[in-house]
Amino acid sequence: MHYSEDVGVSSSAHIAYCPQGANTDGVITTAKITIRDIATKAGVSTGAVSYALNDKPGVSAQTRARVREIATSLGWSPNLAARSLSGSPVGAIGLVLARPATLLGVEPFYMQFIAGVESVIANEGFTLMLHVVADQACEIQAYEKWWSQTRVDGVLLVDLHDDDPRIEAVERIGLPAVAVTSRREAGGLPVVWTDESAPVSEALRYLVALGHTRIARVSGLRALACTTERDRAFEEAAASCGIEPPRALYTDFSGEDGARATRLLMTESPRPTAIVYGNDIMAVAGLSVAGELGLSVPNDVSLLAWDDSVLCQITQPPLSVMKRDIPALGAMAARALLSTVAGGSVPCQAGPSSRLLPRGSTGVAAD
Repeated sequence: MHYSEDVGVSSSAHIAYCPQGANTDGVITTAKITIRDIATKAGVSTGAVSYALNDKPGVSAQTRARVREIATSLGWSPNLAARSLSGSPVGAIGLVLARPATLLGVEPFYMQFIAGVESVIANEGFTLMLHVVADQACEIQAYEKWWSQTRVDGVLLVDLHDDDPRIEAVERIGLPAVAVTSRREAGGLPVVWTDESAPVSEALRYLVALGHTRIARVSGLRALACTTERDRAFEEAAASCGIEPPRALYTDFSGEDGARATRLLMTESPRPTAIVYGNDIMAVAGLSVAGELGLSVPNDVSLLAWDDSVLCQITQPPLSVMKRDIPALGAMAARALLSTVAGGSVPCQAGPSSRLLPRGSTGVAAD
C-alpha cells in the first residue's frame, strides 16, 4: 500500500491512499491467481508449488527460487499463500472510496457507515481494508490487486454511478461484492438499497406546507446514482405539489462547494426561500453564508440537510434534517457481504429510510 495510518476509525481498519493516476503497487491481473497457474508456468506439480511457497522441504533450492519468482511475476502474495492454499478465508473485507482524502476526514456519513460495518465484522473476526483513491480506474485496480493477492474475501461497493464499470469489474474477476446504492438492481450483485422517493416527497411536502414555493437544492455529484434518483423524485414530488421543480446546483459534497452554491442562490432575484442540501457539511456551510449575507435563518431562508450528524445539532439554529440510521445501513451491508462470502444467497434488501426531523432552521416562508 502506498500510504497507511491509524486515523482512529477502528482498531481493525487498514487505510490506504492511492493518488490521481497512480497504479497500486504490484502486478495487476484480471483473475485470481491459483497454484495451478504457478505450477503450469513453472513446469512442476501443484504440490511442489505448495512446498516452495510455504518454505517446506521436498523441493530443491533452485525450484523453490523459480516458483517464488514466477509467483511474484503473476501477482501472487506469498505471505497469504498458506491461507489461500488451505481454502480458509483471509478474514478481511474491503471498502474503496473514490473521494478526496481530505473530505473523508470531515465527512460524517462514512465515519458512521464504517462504524456500522465494524460493529458486525469485528464480532466475526474480520478486519476492514479501507482504501482511498482518486478515481474509479484506481478503484478497479485496487480490487484486482486485492483479489489476485488474496487480501480480501469480498468488498462493499458504494457511491455507484449510472452504468458503473465497477460492477462489471468485480463480476469479471469473481470478487464477492455487495452494492450499497439507491437502486434495487446492480447487475447481478446483491444490493442493500435506500429509498429516495418517499423521503424526497416528505421533505418537499413539508416545505410547501410552510408556504415555500421557491425551493432550491444544493446537490452532490451529478454522476451518482443517488443524485439521479433524487432528481427524479424531486420532479415527481414537485408536480404532485403543483410547484416548479427545485433548481439544483451540483457540487463535490465539500463545504467550499456548498458555500459557493449558496452564495450564488442567495444573490439571485428572486432568491429561494428554502434550500435543501445533499449532506450536512454543505448545509452547515450554507448556514454560515446566510449569516455572512445578513440573512436570518429561518426568517429569510429555511435550510434542510440530508442526513443528520453532531454538526447539525450544534449549529445556531440547529439544522432541520432528513435523518437516516447510517450505522444500521453499514451493519446491514456488512452482514450481506459476510453471507455472500460464505456462499449464501443474499436477496435485495431495503436499508433504513430517511425521515424528517424538524429543528430551528426551517420555518414559515417570508413571502
